[in-house]
Amino acid sequence: MMAAIAQTIWEAPVGVETDVARLRRGDPEALGALLERYQNRLYRYLLRLVREPAAAEDVFQQTWVRVAEQARRYDPRKSFDAWLFTVARNLAIDHLRRFRPESLDEPLPSGEARGDQIAAAPASSLDRAIFQERAARLAEAMVSLPAVYREVLTLRFEEEMKLEEIAEVLGAPLSTVKTRLRRSLESLRRKLEARGPAGDWV
Repeated sequence: MMAAIAQTIWEAPVGVETDVARLRRGDPEALGALLERYQNRLYRYLLRLVREPAAAEDVFQQTWVRVAEQARRYDPRKSFDAWLFTVARNLAIDHLRRFRPESLDEPLPSGEARGDQIAAAPASSLDRAIFQERAARLAEAMVSLPAVYREVLTLRFEEEMKLEEIAEVLGAPLSTVKTRLRRSLESLRRKLEARGPAGDWV
């Protein structure tokens, strides 16, 4: 009985907070555990920003070096996700400024925007096929958006961050995040409508 309980405890998944605490104590294995946990999400976010796989990989590696260097500065009372993505974002901005001066400043608005939502994948085979086609068109439209819009859409809908966490990552007021999200969704909608019948996207 006691052996079964001990085995259950031993097999319980280790949380992010535990890995971060180990990293802050200088445990090198904790960095590998965090990297494994976040690698897909973080790389996807960086790829959205810099748009080149080699550059995204380079910034990805730099991010984990910086995390290892600055782990003791992280405030465990705050969101590790937000801190990690802030570190990655700062390095991505440095890269963009050096190699491709693409601004992460807010583009000028072109009319009022609506707060639309990106739909979830349907369940049936036919609906999944239609969804995949639309997802490809969505990805193409995303690539053509300014970096500032790609970023906020990625954090909100792919990383599923709360608006407050996005504000922390961007270092911007919550009201700015809400405005930027509305404008980015409207810009995305316009690009999608320009690529096909408007009825496909409403």
